[in-house]
Amino acid sequence: MVSTTTLDFVLDAPWCRALTSEQAARVRLDLRERHVNKGGSICHVGAQVQYWKGVVAGLVKMSVVSPGGRMSTFTGLAPGAWFGEGPVLRSDTWDFDGVAMRDTHIAMLPRTTFQWLLDGSLPFNRYIVTQLSERLAQCFSVIEAERLEVAETRVARCLAWLFNPVLYPGVGSRIELSQQEIGYLAGVSRQRVNRALRIMEEAGLLDVSYGAVVVRDLAGLQHFRA
Repeated sequence: MVSTTTLDFVLDAPWCRALTSEQAARVRLDLRERHVNKGGSICHVGAQVQYWKGVVAGLVKMSVVSPGGRMSTFTGLAPGAWFGEGPVLRSDTWDFDGVAMRDTHIAMLPRTTFQWLLDGSLPFNRYIVTQLSERLAQCFSVIEAERLEVAETRVARCLAWLFNPVLYPGVGSRIELSQQEIGYLAGVSRQRVNRALRIMEEAGLLDVSYGAVVVRDLAGLQHFRA
């Protein structure tokens, strides 16, 4: 039995609202949840893929570590995000690490239920295809920003993707995020984050307050280059 908070989160998700009553009933029956303390593992490379997961509350960092110990961060996952459709579809194990950057609440849909929905729901299929398309675009954006090797651009791309309305439904224009957390997600120092935020604020792209960022021009943020 899951909490009302988790159940409401799932039933209000765009993909769930498009299901039939029978399909939604199975989702309610099969749904699981998990609370992960800050610093805890949500998934890790090589572990068996058992669930498709959604971020009810908190913040998750997706990353990989090279054999030499160098870490590469892909993105952050804010509340509203669903993730893991790639590993669920193509393999039996996770190919990235997910770490809770805050105390985090996770909704979990079993892999078998996910595959059952794929077999029987056209709207669910369309949602997953759209998710995969956005993730691919995100990967290209991250790779480009890393190759440019300009910290300010990496910060801008990191923030822009956190406000993506497809990957983070209902995120709005404001997100609670500290400069230290932005630095972890973008892979740059806190000092460079501070400089990047000042530049973008002066350009009218966002407003910065203590522990939060408000986006004023998402399109401008997406195309920002330092």
